Amino acid sequence: MSPSGKPCQLVVCRGCCCGTKKKRPGVDHKGQLERLSGFEDHEGRRVPVRVSKCLGICFKANVVVVQPSAQGRAGGGRPVWLGEFTEDRLIDDLDDWIFEGGPGIAPLPDSLEPHLTSKNAKKPKKAKLGKKAKKAAAEADGATRKGADEARPGGEKGKKKKKAKKAKKAEKSAKAEKKAKNT
Repeated sequence: MSPSGKPCQLVVCRGCCCGTKKKRPGVDHKGQLERLSGFEDHEGRRVPVRVSKCLGICFKANVVVVQPSAQGRAGGGRPVWLGEFTEDRLIDDLDDWIFEGGPGIAPLPDSLEPHLTSKNAKKPKKAKLGKKAKKAAAEADGATRKGADEARPGGEKGKKKKKAKKAKKAEKSAKAEKKAKNT
C-alpha cells in the first residue's frame, strides 16, 4: 500500500440500540469505541473511525463496518459488515486483520466469519406453526396458564375460595332472613 493511499476506515454504530447497555448489557461500549479508534494499519497510519447514529440493522447490535483501503478497493475489496460485535477478542482479531490489509487484501479471520452480516440483513421471523401445532401450543399454554392461575392469589384456587365465601355469606343471609320471618 502506498503511503498516499487511504487506509481502511471503520463506521461504528452508536445509536438507539448499538452501544447501549439496555440492548447489550455487560459490554464496555465506550471502551470498545476507544479501542477501535486506536487502530493503525501496517504503515502506522491511524484508521479513521466514524460514528453513525444508526446503520439500520438494530437486531444485530453492535454493528461495525470495515471499509477497504484504496489498495483493498482496487483489489476487489468491498465494505464488510460485522454484527453482534460485542466481545473483546473480536476487537483484537479485527485489529490484526486491518493491520494485515483488511478487505481486498487479507482474508477475513475465521473468528469474524460468524459475525458477517449486511446492510440488507433481515430480522429472522419466528417460525410459523401449522393449525395442528398452533392448537397443541394453545392447549399447552392453557395448561401452563391454568397451573399459574392456581398458584397465584385470585387464580383458580382463589376463585374457589371466593365462591365458598360467597356461598357462606348467602347461607348466613338466608338463615338471617328465615329467622327474621319466624319472629
